[in-house]
Amino acid sequence: MCTAISFETKDHYFGRNLDLDVSYNEMVTITPRNFHFYFRKAQDMMSHYALIGMAAVIDHYPLYYDATNEKGLSMAGLNFPGNAHFHREDPDKDNIAPFEFIPWILGQCETVEEAKMLLSKLNLADIPFSEQLPIAPLHWMISDQQQSIVVESVKEGLKVYDNPAGVLANNPEFGYHLFNLNQYLSVTASAPENRFSKQLDLKPYSLGMGGIGLPGDLSSTSRFVRATFAKFNSASGSSEADSVGQFFHILNSVAQPKGLNALGGGNFEYTLYSSCCNMDKGIYYYTTYDNSQITAVDLHAEDLDSAQLVSYPLISSQQFRFVN
Repeated sequence: MCTAISFETKDHYFGRNLDLDVSYNEMVTITPRNFHFYFRKAQDMMSHYALIGMAAVIDHYPLYYDATNEKGLSMAGLNFPGNAHFHREDPDKDNIAPFEFIPWILGQCETVEEAKMLLSKLNLADIPFSEQLPIAPLHWMISDQQQSIVVESVKEGLKVYDNPAGVLANNPEFGYHLFNLNQYLSVTASAPENRFSKQLDLKPYSLGMGGIGLPGDLSSTSRFVRATFAKFNSASGSSEADSVGQFFHILNSVAQPKGLNALGGGNFEYTLYSSCCNMDKGIYYYTTYDNSQITAVDLHAEDLDSAQLVSYPLISSQQFRFVN
């Protein structure tokens, strides 16, 4: 399971937690403008916007989990099992395999509005990357500096939701997540008032009691509520250090420690990595489960007119700084 958010201070930021039980050797990967994207059923993309994000590179193809292009448009795929449904090819639509979806959108769109135009003609087709890599049941969040949407391919067809929360988790369908926020109208970052009874002298006995009722479990519905509450009540400075640091604090509020989400057989789902990309500057920051130090990769430090992928393996061992 996973959680993705967008966030704004002076600059704009996009990122996510990836919660899984196994790594696929993902790396921070830069796709320059002239890398040749070959699509199974659509016209190849020989030149496009440059991308930076987290990807598993297999057979020289970047399978992006999340990415941002040089214009700031950002996209993440999150697990959506039991609801995701990909369809047979439709001769009247653009047939894109789910593993191609992120580069197909980010390679040619600058904004969410441009992405919406492509989505109106899109069919996410039932095409796996290979026999060894079947289709992952995903839905996606797409954000620019002004707005976010969620894209879900279900049995009824392709659904596109405006996302005023700028947050995405996993099941159920996105419309439920937005409606479910209504259950938490009374949750506040301030000290609560006594509405229980005017005849009783009731007072807060601890800081943070306005948050009573905020769900604390690891389910996707609870993580969506908690991440939305943390995002909209977050107080951050506008510097890059303040903004990026606060972004990771928000993600940490819904991160999964190893051992709390048992899958059986001694396996656990946990937060393999957390990411934060400055959408305006193209700087991709990340932490991993075993390395809480923030590491950065700058899109614009590379030759963006190249045709060769550039990948940086994750620094996954804990980095300590001794001061004596």
